[in-house]
Parts: sequence; C-alpha cells; structure tokens
Amino acid sequence: MKPIEFKECNAVYGQDQPEYMRLPAVKIDSLEGEVISCWELSLVEKIRVLFTGKIWIGQMSFNRPISPILPSTRKSDLFIVKEP
Repeated sequence: MKPIEFKECNAVYGQDQPEYMRLPAVKIDSLEGEVISCWELSLVEKIRVLFTGKIWIGQMSFNRPISPILPSTRKSDLFIVKEP
C-alpha cells in the first residue's frame, strides 16, 4: 500500500523526514482537526483483501494516547459536510 496524492491535498506529512514515507493529505481546519489521506493497494494486496476481507493498521503513538481512525473504501465517508 502506498499513500497517493488526490485533488484536495493541502499538506504533505514527513516531507523532509527521510525515515518516514511522504504522506500527502488534506488537513481540515475544524475543531476535530481531521487529516485525510488516500492509499492505493497493489494488485496482490487487492487480491489478499478480496479473499481475507482484512486490512491491518499500524500506528506510532510515541507512547501517547492514539487518535481515532476511520478506514473506509469510500471518500464520501470521510469528507463529511457539516450543517452550520
């Protein structure tokens, strides 16, 4: 899996940190401070998910509480329009 750029990107995390993979994302200026990224699966990964129905997620917490995450296969699950 690799992170990919998308139309709404306005930030790149790890840009000048060679020890990390670059993470193109959109940072939303809101109370929750959402950060959304898009990941592309290789053909082998697509087949693996098709047969197992599983995706594993690793997070570095640096021994702090972890932030909530919301994996999805639909962009519309993450770009939520909030009513004023």
